[in-house]
Amino acid sequence: MDFLASDGWLAHWRLHVLTALLPHGLWASHHAEITTAIAALFVGIVVGITGMGGGALMTPALIFLGVGNVSSIVTADLTAAAIYKTGGAAVHWRCGSPNLRLAALLICSSVPMAFLGPHLVRWITPGANIDTFLLGCIGIATLLAATTYAWRLCAQLRRSGKSPRHTSSNCIVRPLPTLLVGALGGLLVGVTSVGSGSLIMITLLLLYPALPAVQLVGTDLMQAVPLVLSAAVSNILVNGLDWRIAVPLTLGSVPGCMFGAKIAPLMRGSYIRRGIVVVLVMSGLALLEKAGWLVLGAGDDHAHPKTIALIGILMLCLAPFLSMLVRRSLALVHRRKTRPHVTPQLVQPSRARK
Repeated sequence: MDFLASDGWLAHWRLHVLTALLPHGLWASHHAEITTAIAALFVGIVVGITGMGGGALMTPALIFLGVGNVSSIVTADLTAAAIYKTGGAAVHWRCGSPNLRLAALLICSSVPMAFLGPHLVRWITPGANIDTFLLGCIGIATLLAATTYAWRLCAQLRRSGKSPRHTSSNCIVRPLPTLLVGALGGLLVGVTSVGSGSLIMITLLLLYPALPAVQLVGTDLMQAVPLVLSAAVSNILVNGLDWRIAVPLTLGSVPGCMFGAKIAPLMRGSYIRRGIVVVLVMSGLALLEKAGWLVLGAGDDHAHPKTIALIGILMLCLAPFLSMLVRRSLALVHRRKTRPHVTPQLVQPSRARK
């Protein structure tokens, strides 16, 4: 479903630029692979700089570029994620950072639900509307990811104005909420490939605020490996695997993440994170309208770029003011707390003269 190719301008720009840079005939025979590798490289760089989950960025990007069917893109993204997340989990395992009990609870609930997800989608939509249904699900998941990222930015602003929070590696694990988070996150990842590095991690931060950051990341990566493996295997069994998408996706995302991690100290990650939130909101709205789950104006087959672009511009204009308001409120609270408190002294009556 080459969505933006049917709209025209993106396909026209992509065709002229790449045919000028590549040898004659190479683009015509391998355009899907080259487009996937370039998109994976750029998304990998952004993920390496910001540390935000790649599925929420990669899946909508490949859908809009029209490199294949939605189900094939979801399967390929999960397969690539299973490869590069394994390396990160191995590093954290050697460092001893994951909370094993917490990771075990998440795995017990997320893995079976991730395996069930593609079969559930096939059962709900047995006909040819599976890509349309997946579009709506990915749109909702993208908007949820944008919400969690925005909450993360606000939480970072609040923590910057406060004293360092108390952390403890021996946090009390809450089994029932953890199992529920794993089940819902696993189902979402199995259907959309979005959520293993964004929604689950932010929810863990809400449930266990005292958990150190290194343990939070290590635990999330540890549970994400069997989660995405289960989702990838299930999607391959249901939809098959398009190697023309999976191979360039892996080859482009891995060096992109490494390069982004190296240049991360030189970049202002906060500005990029705000831009990601805007892009995710715009992508989610466009996907929902493509699926027919949202109406933003007249028309029946294409998203309305003017309406979505206006929403993105408003978000970009409002983001600095919201950040300024949060910082000022934190500064006001800090001044009130640090203001010296003068206790009034009782004036004792003078003794009568003898």
